[in-house]
Amino acid sequence: MKKWKLISLLLITVMGLSACGGPAAPDVLEQVEAVPKPTYTVGSEVILKASHQPGMQGAKAKIVGAYDTTAYSVTYTPTTGEPPVKGYKWIIQEEIKNYIKQPYNPGTEVVLKADHVKGMLDASAKLDTANTMTVYMIDYTPTTGGGEVKNYKWVTEDEISPVK
Repeated sequence: MKKWKLISLLLITVMGLSACGGPAAPDVLEQVEAVPKPTYTVGSEVILKASHQPGMQGAKAKIVGAYDTTAYSVTYTPTTGEPPVKGYKWIIQEEIKNYIKQPYNPGTEVVLKADHVKGMLDASAKLDTANTMTVYMIDYTPTTGGGEVKNYKWVTEDEISPVK
């Protein structure tokens, strides 16, 4: 009987301590407004016109999310010590540290809380362009081969077209 009490006490202690790890980083998707009736609905298949990554242009993709926000192309200095990355597409309003609701102007210096690629999180950046629009999260398989890319963030409406 004492053994079970000890095990119960240990389980309660472990569960209590695990709750003390501090708040988890907020999920960007909880902060951005989903589009109720986007041009491309969740589950739609599209063809990518974007060339953000090798093998992206011409690839078939599936829409997994559509969000209304302001999208920025940015120039940022990776935290890994790599040279600056110019014209990275896209960072959204909610992926800027301590973001405000109003869109920023191009030229504004910010700190990124996006973690799309290594060295991006907490990187200093300058906003090159700003566009309020619908952005899409997609799953796609690169035309260059390799496995499926899941939950790729972000492509815009002008970077996709319907499957014919």
